[in-house]
Amino acid sequence: MNESATPASAPAHPPLRRRFTLSGLEKLKISAVLIVHNGERHLDRVLGAIGFCDEILVLDSGSTDRTIEICATHKVRVEHQPFLGYGPQKQRAVKLAKHDWVLVIDDDEVLDYEAATTIQVLDYTDTNRCWRLRRRTYIGDREIRYGQWSPDHSLRLFNRTKAQFNDRLIHESVETNGTILTLPGALHHFSYTDFADIFARCGSYARNKAQRYRDEGRRSSAIPLLFRLLWGFLRSYVAKQGFRDGSAGVIVAISVALDAILGLAMAQDEDKKA
Repeated sequence: MNESATPASAPAHPPLRRRFTLSGLEKLKISAVLIVHNGERHLDRVLGAIGFCDEILVLDSGSTDRTIEICATHKVRVEHQPFLGYGPQKQRAVKLAKHDWVLVIDDDEVLDYEAATTIQVLDYTDTNRCWRLRRRTYIGDREIRYGQWSPDHSLRLFNRTKAQFNDRLIHESVETNGTILTLPGALHHFSYTDFADIFARCGSYARNKAQRYRDEGRRSSAIPLLFRLLWGFLRSYVAKQGFRDGSAGVIVAISVALDAILGLAMAQDEDKKA
């Protein structure tokens, strides 16, 4: 795929290839797992790109848009669960899957052709192996190539008997003692519709982070917050060359800086109110 192109014109998914165990007789099965809430914007493409999987499990948390309707047009199993926080919700989704090998995708991530093809021919005989994917993040149709968001790798393919998501309500991750390998290809991450959406999401995430900080007893006064703010901006905009993304690089750096302090500031403010 051309680096400047979005995956919109790519095939929905590559032709199905068999995956064999060491004996060469039994077909290995993979469950694709998604947690979804009002994911209609990208869901059709997301599901189309993982159609090669033996099962697609969507764990919905009360969608009121066309999410369920879109799922009905694909070979998808839909389960329902009120939202528990990102880590616990993904734990629940992985547990509900039929197969031990799981590929975890978000409802705004489109798996590209190269990654989808490779997943079908991997050697899965070692259940301790896990694979991470590069995420290419977009604001609208514009890819962010520099700054704090790039490069971004996320562990998404693993055997649930040897790895699992942690309990974090936000910024969850897969925990494993196994070998982590990197898949070729990428997840095209259409996370934000525009600049305003970045800051709206930042505020939403900060509430969950503030609760975590309060639970952990973490606090910060004004001067440390100021240094965190400045370092967050400079790290993204200068050290990681966010300036090369133009105005988008400025916005990303500001959002990184805010993300670094907002949760802590809210935790501190709640103490004063109490």
